[in-house]
Amino acid sequence: MKHVIRYPLGQMQANCYFFVQDEKALLIDPGDSADFLLGQIQTMKLELVGMIATHGHFDHSMAVGEIQLTYPQLPLYIHPNDEFLLKRVVKTAKHFLGYDPVAIPIQSMQKMLEGQIRISSANWRIEFRILHTPGHTPGSCCLYFENEKVLFSGDTLFKSGIGRYDFSYSDKGQLKQSVQKLLNLPSEITVYPGHGDETSIEDEKKIIQQYF
Repeated sequence: MKHVIRYPLGQMQANCYFFVQDEKALLIDPGDSADFLLGQIQTMKLELVGMIATHGHFDHSMAVGEIQLTYPQLPLYIHPNDEFLLKRVVKTAKHFLGYDPVAIPIQSMQKMLEGQIRISSANWRIEFRILHTPGHTPGSCCLYFENEKVLFSGDTLFKSGIGRYDFSYSDKGQLKQSVQKLLNLPSEITVYPGHGDETSIEDEKKIIQQYF
């Protein structure tokens, strides 16, 4: 059985997700509260099989290093264009939060590029597509589970909104192309964004054009 569990974490209330299949869990955007996430894994008796950051902002990745202390064999999957953001995560977090956060360095990373990804073990596997959707950040990506009709959109597409493009490394033109790429997906897809409530491609097609 496959299902999605959402936890809004930290001051930024960024959504961290467990995509669960057969008691195996893929952790998406572990941005804060590592102890809590590790506790949930233990409580639900899940096997953590992978970690992915949809982009490199601190509120989507700051718990990774601490989680890797428990799971040193698990790399963080992230697009290489956003690795520069991970290197300044503490400085960026201090700017937005107003204090110096404790962030254990990430020990292992794996490049995540456009295309199909398979995470597997004996008699078990998770498959999904990586959609490179730059604009909010250069390496922003979305995770598309085609069979399940599920999309994890990070900070590219929200319910009734789109990601910020006012950072020095953001690009409004690229974001427009990325959002259109998502809106061309099947209408029935459920969208799980980086902040806020879930939505659908069908609902967002009706309102997103106002942002461009």
